[in-house]
Amino acid sequence: MQTHGEVPAQETVDDASPDESRLQPLIQPWPLAGSIGKTDLGLILAGDGVYVKDALGRSLIDGPAGMWCVNVGHRHPSIADALRDQAMTLTYTSPWYTSNNPARELAQMLADRAPGDLKHVFLTTGGSSAVETALRLMQFYNNVRGRPQKKLIVSRQGAYHGSTYLSASLNGRPRDHDWMDGATELARKLTCPDPFRRPEGLSIDAFEDFLEDEFRTMIEKEGADRIGAFIAEPVQASGGVLIPTKAYLTRMQAVCREHDILFIADEVVTAFGRLGHIFASQAVFGVEPDMITFAKGVTSGYFPLGGVMVSARLFDELRRSNHPDAMFAHGLTYSSHPIGCAVAIRNIELLENGILDHARAIAPYFQERLKTLEDLALVGEVRGIGLMAGIECVADREHNNPLQIDIEVGKRIDRHCQDLGLLVRPLINMCVMSPPLVINKAQVDSVVEILRQGISKTMDDLRAEGLWAG
Repeated sequence: MQTHGEVPAQETVDDASPDESRLQPLIQPWPLAGSIGKTDLGLILAGDGVYVKDALGRSLIDGPAGMWCVNVGHRHPSIADALRDQAMTLTYTSPWYTSNNPARELAQMLADRAPGDLKHVFLTTGGSSAVETALRLMQFYNNVRGRPQKKLIVSRQGAYHGSTYLSASLNGRPRDHDWMDGATELARKLTCPDPFRRPEGLSIDAFEDFLEDEFRTMIEKEGADRIGAFIAEPVQASGGVLIPTKAYLTRMQAVCREHDILFIADEVVTAFGRLGHIFASQAVFGVEPDMITFAKGVTSGYFPLGGVMVSARLFDELRRSNHPDAMFAHGLTYSSHPIGCAVAIRNIELLENGILDHARAIAPYFQERLKTLEDLALVGEVRGIGLMAGIECVADREHNNPLQIDIEVGKRIDRHCQDLGLLVRPLINMCVMSPPLVINKAQVDSVVEILRQGISKTMDDLRAEGLWAG
């Protein structure tokens, strides 16, 4: 696969290390109160193919592909051309009273590729707004159908669905809710479907039974007439690349259909090639959702864009209702943005012109090579699917206890890896990898070798500091 040339030369910055002694105009996501306004993260100056260059002049493999999104790689000339050409043709038009050709063409492309009867798309600006749109559409749908009490939303522990008010209320990761308000009255959470940390003594089959029974018990307790939607990432990405058991999603969808609960697949991470397909719900997991949310890889991160694929059945039912004048009072200034849509069209064309095939071909090698890291004493499990993987570090393998959160071992590994030529996505005691889909075998080998060295150096640090005796 094409990986482009060298990272373009850029002027380096004399002092690239974070300086928390100065106030910073730019506020970074997820700041801590004690350092808010003082966080100055390391600069990335340029990118090309699977590489980025930082302010210290280091060329780094982009292990997270930005944030699960730079699927076709950095500095792809074809996408840059599409962006410029559209900007020079039509920069913007309001989605309230006009439309544009790129939006119409993209909508048709997505409808042609989505599973089942997902024949409609509402375009947004990213993943959080896509999830928010899906949830508000569920509320509108039930209001119009005369079921205003059917609004509860079921998600899972370990989930991540966004940072807008409704979407953030569904997150189930540690610390996400410690200091933040949310629509807690609408959110209900089930057990995380993580086989690695399933209740002691349960087989995989028994764990699936447990998860389905738990959902049924919740429905019985809350009432099916009050639960509007179940939302699930096919793979819990920011939760640590948690892959469900084989029949989990199909069983949960069956429960939803039995009780007239909308099944929303949050494919913000798993769509557009991360698992080798444009959409993964049916192709990989065998489910046909009522809605699919997407973002990130739809433009490979070249332009902010997201959306919701919606079942034709839902729109048919809305049209048959007794409230033809009911308005879905929801929209975004940049919905159906012509530049974003033009970029997405070109991105999908590139994916289908060899990149998806390459992603499916190299994924087994990527997973096999990463799995070799399990011989390191600090690594409890390496799990993954497609071109996404999580390396979980544990204090001891007998009980799979995580290291104390304040050690933040993932950040330690990331620092060592950056010195060696690799960006890592650190998540407390985990490292997440989701490289650009154009990565080749030699680059996979480099990723694994650098991770091995970075984890080994971290083990030495923890031993020297008396934080770990493994």
